[in-house]
Amino acid sequence: MVVVPSPILAVPDAVAGAPGSPDAAVAWHYGDPFAEQRAATQRVAIVDRSHRFVLTVTGAERLSWLHTISSQHIANLGDRQSAEDLDLDLNGRVLHHFVLTDIDGTLWIDTEADRGPTLLEFLRKMVFWADAKPEAAADHAVLSLLGPQVSELTEALGITGPLPGIYQAVPLPGGGFLRRMPWPTDDSFDLVIPREQLDVLWTRLTTAGAQPAGMWAFEALRVAARRPRVGLDTDERTIPHEAHWIGGIAEHGAVHLDKGCYRGQETVARVHNLGKPPRHLVLLHLDGSADARPTPGENVTAGGRAVGRLGTVIDHYEFGPIALALIKRTIPADTALIAGPTAAAIDPDSVPADDAPQAGRLAVDRLRGR
Repeated sequence: MVVVPSPILAVPDAVAGAPGSPDAAVAWHYGDPFAEQRAATQRVAIVDRSHRFVLTVTGAERLSWLHTISSQHIANLGDRQSAEDLDLDLNGRVLHHFVLTDIDGTLWIDTEADRGPTLLEFLRKMVFWADAKPEAAADHAVLSLLGPQVSELTEALGITGPLPGIYQAVPLPGGGFLRRMPWPTDDSFDLVIPREQLDVLWTRLTTAGAQPAGMWAFEALRVAARRPRVGLDTDERTIPHEAHWIGGIAEHGAVHLDKGCYRGQETVARVHNLGKPPRHLVLLHLDGSADARPTPGENVTAGGRAVGRLGTVIDHYEFGPIALALIKRTIPADTALIAGPTAAAIDPDSVPADDAPQAGRLAVDRLRGR
C-alpha cells in the first residue's frame, strides 16, 4: 500500500511515525509527547488521523443492508447518530473494526488505512439487490480533538449549538461533521472533513488554542483506556469477547447481542450464552528500567510458557511504559509475566469479571434439574 504523507507533517516540530508503522503517514509527536498527552487530558489537543480510510454508503437501504452483514444493530440508526461496528468471518473472528455515522442521507465509515480497501471490497460484493452503494471517500480525512476544553472551540468550528453527545454528530458549515466518541478520553471528538480543508481547519483550531498532539499521545490514551486497535491488539484468532467489543451502542461496544443473523453471529451467541472466551485483553505495566522494549506480536510468557500475545506498546505520561495484551483467561492477575525481553505485570483493574454463569448455561442446568 502506498503511504501518502499528511500535509500536516509540514507543521513545525512534527516528527513522522516510524517507517513501516501503521502511523507512518502522520505525526507521531511534535517534540514533547508527554506534554501533548497532558494537553489531551487537561486542556485540548488536536491529532492528525488523516491516514484513516474513509468510505461512504448511499442509498435508501444503506442501514438495513449493513445491519444484516455486520455485528451492530443499526437498522434504525437515527440521523446524526454514530456507532462502532465489526466485520467478522464465518467463525466469528474479527476482520475489521470501523466507526460509522449516518448524516443527511449518507452513511460515513472510517477504519484502519491498511484494512479499508479490503473492507470496501467486501461491502461491494455484499450489495446484491439492495439499494446501497459503497464508495471510497479519499477526498475526506479525520482529525481528532481531545480534552475538556473542546467546548471552547465551537466558534472556530463554526458550531452555534451545543457539542454533540456520545455517538452523536453535527454537520460543519464547510462540509463534513463533528462526532463525539467515548474514547480515548472522556472528551473525544472526531472531525470527518473534506481533505482540502485539513490545513485551514488545523490552523484555525490551533490558533484558537488546540495544542498539536501526535499519534503517540492518542495511542497512549487509547491503551490506558483499554481500547483495542484491530491488527495491533488483535490477531487472526481474536473474537469480539476477548477484546471487550461486546455490547450495543449504549454500552459503547461494537457487537449487539439482540439482532438477527450475520456472518460470525453463531460464534458470538455460543460464547456469550454457553462458553467463555479463551483470552481477554488486559493492560500490562512494563519494567521501565529494562534496556529493551518488547514489540507488538511478541509472546507474553509465564514460567517460560507462552500465555498471551503482546499488542500496542507505548509510554504514558503518568503510567510509564504500558501495553495491551491478549492473555489466557485462566492466568491469575498477580502472575509474574515476561513480555518479549521485559518483565510485565497485569493491571488488576483491567481484568474483566467473567465468573458469572451465562444465561444459556443456567437454562441448560435448569432443564437438567440442577
